[in-house]
Amino acid sequence: MSNMVKPETIQVMEERHSVKVYEKGYIIPQEDMETILSAANAAPSAWNLQHWKFLVIDDEAKKQELLPIAYNQSQISDSSFVVAVLGDLEANRNAAPVYDSLVEAGSMTQEIRDTLVNQINGAYQSPDVARDSANRNASYAAMNLMLAAKALGYDTCPMGGFDAAAFMEHFNVPARYIPTLLISVGKAAKPAYASGRFSLEEAVIKNSF
Repeated sequence: MSNMVKPETIQVMEERHSVKVYEKGYIIPQEDMETILSAANAAPSAWNLQHWKFLVIDDEAKKQELLPIAYNQSQISDSSFVVAVLGDLEANRNAAPVYDSLVEAGSMTQEIRDTLVNQINGAYQSPDVARDSANRNASYAAMNLMLAAKALGYDTCPMGGFDAAAFMEHFNVPARYIPTLLISVGKAAKPAYASGRFSLEEAVIKNSF
């Protein structure tokens, strides 16, 4: 492998950095936006519950409304659009429709479907399970989104710095969902700041500490 050209997917992963300065006014074609969101929606999830919703904010007036909620970070207003990745606290409600379609297709028995739905509903009696699952699984979709954008020649910046309560109130987010992060998407006007990574010797522990 060391003498081979790296696969394109790995190159995209290594080239993705958080960009905070964008070409203001740059419009990403709708087709590209949908490709990015489709890639995000293809992310894996526990029990295939797909614990996410994507609130896309591309209207200039709405971005200006979001700006103070996100502590006036310029990438909010300057990027082409912002995606709020929402985690689903009630993703167990997705189980029945997900598994019913498998039963109808002959890919799953009714007995297995009922067992799984009961297991999932039982697990979701715990608020900690619901919240941890929402955050964890929505993060898979967020990473897919950023890599897809980079693969198409765009840049992103994940943002955890915003007033989540104010965001939910202002954008009428149902209590079922929690905003896990905001992701700005656009055309870079300046390259990302250089950032290093710990070596594998520092980052990797094999078998046990």
